[in-house]
Amino acid sequence: MKSAYPIILTPDQGMYLVSVPDLHINTEGTSIENAIEMAADAISLWGMSVEDAGKPIPAPSSELPKCADGELSTFVLVDFEAYRRANDMRTVRKNVTIKGYLNDMAEKAGINFSAVLQEGLKRELNLQ
Repeated sequence: MKSAYPIILTPDQGMYLVSVPDLHINTEGTSIENAIEMAADAISLWGMSVEDAGKPIPAPSSELPKCADGELSTFVLVDFEAYRRANDMRTVRKNVTIKGYLNDMAEKAGINFSAVLQEGLKRELNLQ
């Protein structure tokens, strides 16, 4: 799910402080480009944590916030699903049931059951 969240960039001693008003989170960057990148990362990580807690991610505002003198506002594009695929490295244990002869043949062949299941799931979900 892609979303564009408004942010405010505030120059501060050669850096940029970043505020994400919709989510009440902050980050910073060493340049405008880095600050926008850090905002996308912070928003995506925050969203992943919210989803893991079983809550919905709030929709972004459709308008840029008002800025004080010297501040900038822009939208940051985030892709929550792509971020999770790239950064969610937790493992989940699953028990599966297969035919005995398949188990025997696969063990003799040294097949990694977890790797085969993961590849099959990616293929079925069109994630490759």
